[in-house]
Amino acid sequence: MTDALLVLEDGSAFRGRSFGAEGETFGEAVFNTAMAGYQEVLTDPSYAAQIVTMTSPHQGNYGINVEDVESDRVRVAGFVVREASRRPSSWRATGDLAAYLRNAGIVAIEGIDTRSVTRRIREGGAMRAAISTIDLDPASLRERVRQQPGMSGADLAMAVSTQTRQESRVEPRGVPGRFRVAAFDYGVKFNILRKLAEYGCATTILPAQTPAAEIIDAGFDGVFFSNGPGDPAATTYGIAAVRELLGKVPIFAICLGHQLLALALGGRTYKLRFGHRGVNQPVKDLVTGRIEITSHNHGFAVDPAGWAADVGLADGTAGRPRGAWGWVGAGRAERGRPQPPTVETAFGRVALTHWNLNDGTLEGLRCLDVPAFSVQYHPEAAPGPHDSRHLFEQFVELMS
Repeated sequence: MTDALLVLEDGSAFRGRSFGAEGETFGEAVFNTAMAGYQEVLTDPSYAAQIVTMTSPHQGNYGINVEDVESDRVRVAGFVVREASRRPSSWRATGDLAAYLRNAGIVAIEGIDTRSVTRRIREGGAMRAAISTIDLDPASLRERVRQQPGMSGADLAMAVSTQTRQESRVEPRGVPGRFRVAAFDYGVKFNILRKLAEYGCATTILPAQTPAAEIIDAGFDGVFFSNGPGDPAATTYGIAAVRELLGKVPIFAICLGHQLLALALGGRTYKLRFGHRGVNQPVKDLVTGRIEITSHNHGFAVDPAGWAADVGLADGTAGRPRGAWGWVGAGRAERGRPQPPTVETAFGRVALTHWNLNDGTLEGLRCLDVPAFSVQYHPEAAPGPHDSRHLFEQFVELMS
């Protein structure tokens, strides 16, 4: 096996073995806590320019197949695991993880302490990194890592978006094409298109920089703003499109789309210390009082203090509701159901509806005076739990 080296921006170095393509790669070091779903992670466009460490020690156990991809190719910059399985065990498998990565030209490393890598990222925050089978000198590779651009200010959605308008290949269920939905592709996942079809939507996938006027002229029933990589504040064309469409057509947005909606409403975003990436994040909907286990992949968040100062929130760095609401995080008993705080915007009132019970970050918005809502997490959950799939039904009800 070929030797490989992982080096983080802070100088941490981890020697291991290559199990993907030989060469070297640079990107932002992040970690994912999912115990399954590595193929969906690898092909999720939101992971563009990121080197992903999987915290679960064994990866590749059930192999690779053509059905579980979330885009047309592998999107991660690099892959880090404790141990890669060479003998996949699944009746669905058509190949193994190592060969899949080699064929895709993705540099990957195994045989290192991924717990230590994860602790470094949790303590130091998401940072620049590199994996190399060529430069095995930690000091040399570290200096080259520090010359790479960071994620803040990076507009990456254009790099993963479709370049041409196209119709989704997933046939709507029930009444064919009951609703016509325009989906802005900033890195949309295949399972999102499947879920829209499941609820009777015929979806047209649009390039990231599609003018909003084209949507209005075409008479779509609703607009979907997708997930995607990069800094939302740098995705200025997306912010402009949301702002122009607000109040003119029903809007549903997730992940990057959620952040773009907040920015279009006059809010602001900030970079999380190490992000949320996994399938076990508890989120509370203050409207229903329900807590859902959700799937996440994001490094930026919406600042709940980014609007007026009188919304009843603590400072924006924590983003945590005040105790007077009846909860400040997981494990606190409620005294009656808290109601979502609202903020005033140029488009009317906006309710801050969903909150992460791990760290108190804002996870969802609902406009009260125009038809639009969003969540930070992935209701299509590929991989992940199915608790939040009802949000697609809410989108259909909004269009109805």
